[in-house]
Amino acid sequence: LTLTRSEVVTSFSLLKTPLSFATGTNRAKKNLRKDIKARATNTPDTEMTQENSMTVPGRPTWQQTMLRIADPVNSLAFYQDLMGMTLIDTLNFPQYNFKLYFLTTLHEDETYDLTPGTQEAHDYMWSIEGTALELTHNYGTEDLDSFSGYHPGNQEKDGFGHVAFNTDDVYAACENLEKAGVAFQKKPDEGRMKGLAFALDPDGYWVEIVRRQEQGIIPNYFNLSQTMMRIKDPSKSIPFYKAMGMELIKKIELDSFSLYFLVSSCFGADETVSDAMFRPVLELTHNHGTEDDADFKYYNGNEDGRQGFGHIGFLVDNVYEACDAIRTMGYGFKKEADGGSMKGLAFAYDPDGYAVEIIKRGGIDFGDVMSTKK
Repeated sequence: LTLTRSEVVTSFSLLKTPLSFATGTNRAKKNLRKDIKARATNTPDTEMTQENSMTVPGRPTWQQTMLRIADPVNSLAFYQDLMGMTLIDTLNFPQYNFKLYFLTTLHEDETYDLTPGTQEAHDYMWSIEGTALELTHNYGTEDLDSFSGYHPGNQEKDGFGHVAFNTDDVYAACENLEKAGVAFQKKPDEGRMKGLAFALDPDGYWVEIVRRQEQGIIPNYFNLSQTMMRIKDPSKSIPFYKAMGMELIKKIELDSFSLYFLVSSCFGADETVSDAMFRPVLELTHNHGTEDDADFKYYNGNEDGRQGFGHIGFLVDNVYEACDAIRTMGYGFKKEADGGSMKGLAFAYDPDGYAVEIIKRGGIDFGDVMSTKK
C-alpha cells in the first residue's frame, strides 16, 4: 500500500498547519514543551506514552537530509535565491568525483560571513543545532545526455515523499515562484485541499509550501520545515527515532494512514517560541496494513534506477559509542565507523532500510579539498 497522490494532498488539510503557539512575550519559557505536547493528539498510543528502553548516547541531533542533484547551478539558485536558504558549507571530493553542498535556513537577523569549504565553515556546519539540506552532485551529470535524472520519489513503493517550507502566505509565495519559472505538482487552488502547494525543484523533488498558522512570528519569507518519509511499522520506527534523540510531538490518525511528527529533543532553557516553530520536523507516514505484510518494503532511494533521496544524518558526541548502542536495535549498518576509507563515520539502517548517517559533532578529517578563501 502507498498513498495515492490524492490521499497525500487530502491529508494535509489536517496536518500541514504548524503547531500553534501563543504570541505573547510574557509566556514562561519553561512552558514551551508543555504547549507543544498540548497540541498533540490525545489518541492513546504506545509510541507516544511509553518511554524508550534505550537512548543512543552522545546527544544525537538531526542534522541533515540528503538529496542528489544533477546540476548545482540550478539547484543552488532554487534553494538560495527562491527558498531563502544559506549555503553554509561545501565538501569537495575531486578524487571521488563528487561535491556536497550544505544549506540551511538561518534566522533573518543572522549574518553568515564564513566561506563554504573552509575549516571555519566545517566547524560551524558540524556543530549546528538545526537541520541542513545536503545536496550531492556527482561530477558530470549536468552535461551527460545519457543521464535521465534522479528519481524524485512518490511512485509505487517509494519511501521518500518531500521536503517542505513554511511561509506566511502560500498564495503570494506560489505566485512569486511561478513568476520565477518554477513548475508545480499542485498549486494552492488545485485538488480538494486548498491553500497548500507542491512546487518542483530543478530535479523534480516535491517541495511542499505550507502556511504558518501564526503569521508574523518568523520574519523569514520561507523556512525549511519538514522531511517526509513513509514507514512500514510505527511500532519499530518511532522507538528507533526516539532512541536517536527525537521527540514525538504530534500524531494524526486517519482511516487508512497515520502521520507522526518528530523533532530533535534539544529544547534549551533559552528556547523561544520562534525558535521552536523554526525547527524542521521529521514526518513519518504509515499506511495501515503494511506492517502485516512480511514481504512489503519501501524503496529507500539508494537502489539502482531509483536513486534520488540518499539519507538523513545525526550528529553525536562519539560515533563509536553511538554505533554500539544502535547496533543493539538489530537493523544493521550500511557502513560501520571503521569501514571503508573514511574512518569515524557510519551509516546505520533504520527499520525501513533508510540510511542514517552518524557523524561526530564537530566533524572529522573528511579528506575533502578545502577552499583557501577566507
